Amino acid sequence: MMGVYFVSVNYWAVLASAIISMIIGSLWYGPLFGKQWMNLMGFGRKDINKAKSKGMAKSYLLAIIAALIVGFVLAHIIAYVNATTFTEGLGTGVWMWLGFVATVSLGSILWEGKPASLYWINSLYWLVNLAIMGGILAVFQ
Repeated sequence: MMGVYFVSVNYWAVLASAIISMIIGSLWYGPLFGKQWMNLMGFGRKDINKAKSKGMAKSYLLAIIAALIVGFVLAHIIAYVNATTFTEGLGTGVWMWLGFVATVSLGSILWEGKPASLYWINSLYWLVNLAIMGGILAVFQ
């Protein structure tokens, strides 16, 4: 019978990977693909101004918490597979993306009628994000 294995986690590396994740997200959904993403989501200037007037603090706080959870879980996976180099961590992140993000996110195209280009913007963000987080977590475990 297989049990749950507890591993040592470098919480500073988890924090660093979460910060890097937020930086990647601000670049990805900002200058890199922000306009295309907003158009594909059907967001106009009024929607953006409305969101800004409500305040974005809660959204950012929840995004930071989510990034910390992703980093924490990925740190465990990195330890379980004994990835110790940036390349091994990057590869682990890519496998996590392929198995859990790329596949599950297809539902947005198949069942929600979202455009494929929106799928690729969102999905490839997670590919880059998980790969870099995995690399960081492997090196600094």
